Amino acid sequence: MGSPFSQVDLRLLKKYDRPGPRYTSYPTAPLFSNSFTNRDFRREIVDTNGPGSSGDISLYFHFPFCDTLCYFCGCTMVVSRDRKRIEEYNHFLKKEIALVAPMLAEDRRVVQVHWGGGTPTHLLPEEIREMGEIIRTSFRLDPSAEMSVELDPRELLRDDLLALRDAGFNRMSMGVQDFDPRVQEAVNRIQPEAMSRQVYDWARDAGFMSVNIDLIYGLPYQTKTSFEKTIRTVVRFAPDRIAVFNYAHVPWLKPHQKLIHPEDLPTPEQKLDILKMTIEVLSSEGYEYIGMDHFARPQDELARAQKEKTLYRNFQGYSTKSGADLYGFGMSAISHFQSIYAQNTKNIPEYYKAIDGGDFATHVGYRMTDDDQIRKFVIMRLMCDLDLDTRAVEKRFAIDFARYFASSLKLVEEFEEEGLVIRTPGKIAIVGAGRLLLRNIAMCFDAYLDSMTKDKPVFSRTV
Repeated sequence: MGSPFSQVDLRLLKKYDRPGPRYTSYPTAPLFSNSFTNRDFRREIVDTNGPGSSGDISLYFHFPFCDTLCYFCGCTMVVSRDRKRIEEYNHFLKKEIALVAPMLAEDRRVVQVHWGGGTPTHLLPEEIREMGEIIRTSFRLDPSAEMSVELDPRELLRDDLLALRDAGFNRMSMGVQDFDPRVQEAVNRIQPEAMSRQVYDWARDAGFMSVNIDLIYGLPYQTKTSFEKTIRTVVRFAPDRIAVFNYAHVPWLKPHQKLIHPEDLPTPEQKLDILKMTIEVLSSEGYEYIGMDHFARPQDELARAQKEKTLYRNFQGYSTKSGADLYGFGMSAISHFQSIYAQNTKNIPEYYKAIDGGDFATHVGYRMTDDDQIRKFVIMRLMCDLDLDTRAVEKRFAIDFARYFASSLKLVEEFEEEGLVIRTPGKIAIVGAGRLLLRNIAMCFDAYLDSMTKDKPVFSRTV
């Protein structure tokens, strides 16, 4: 699609820099409730896997353990080098697989597998291979399944990557964040460029078909000049995808972030300058802006899916596997299929107790209403396609779009006046710098936002 950002208006970005969801789900996770129980989850699995059931499946496995604490981290993770503790967790993860897999209809194929954390590559090579074998024998994996893993170069050996390839993984996402030594020291993530380059080269040699590199802007001591050096270095690596996340400073949710001193963070104006520079450099180097924080080469599957309007978004970010039912395994993992969300407990002892008793570890969940389904579809298509065919929405859900979303469209008017959205009969298109404000525009269609944010901060800032 090229770059529409040659003249990014920093005034607009600053105007709309406010807390808001990332919309990896709708409704968003703060609405999940413990009124949805493990019994509800079991019933839904049974109901959706009866005789003749079909439909693709996506699997997510959460490995929470990390070798060291990165001060910026917003993940559900545990710092531990105790191999027995990690072995114990793997034991219960296998038991959860053995609990769920037999309940899935035999004809259903797994088209996507993702390992997240934490640090999945904190596992030893033999543990990686063993877990991969269990997944292969427990589920019906499609031969062309997309299998992706998040990895940390700091504790990685070449055999770890070979083990991942043996386990079937063909995509990887490597955390870099920033190459500046002062920034790395401030966030407790010492990772020299040479180390990242070595892992990248190993991955290419091992045959990974797609490599993504994760960066973060807004970290302590970052400047436009220093981060540009990181960006240009990463471009020389030539990854297929680059994700540039906005650092979410939420110490009220992640207490360890108090180790980052607010006075060391870039000012809002400096962050916007860094963002503008990042977009301009990546666009000039041939990367296409997919949405949110993601950039990809034009030939990448994400870029092609966006052009074909088949892009999807879930808890792992943008995906090409739309329509697959998501089953999550491990502490804190989220499942989503049909009209329900179900999240496992974030407490490891509670997770062990439930699984050991032969039950699901569901802690909270949510059952979607008809209105939720409509709004989820609208938000999904805006964030993936960057436009919306309102007539298709009317046909799909048997509604009058203008009447149904009258209050939402009133909120969209402000973005129209700023030239960020263009509305024509049957279409809403996000244009120019509006594509940097996808979260804000999607928020216009969120029925729950006001009730979630009126009492306390819940979400990170949108820019």
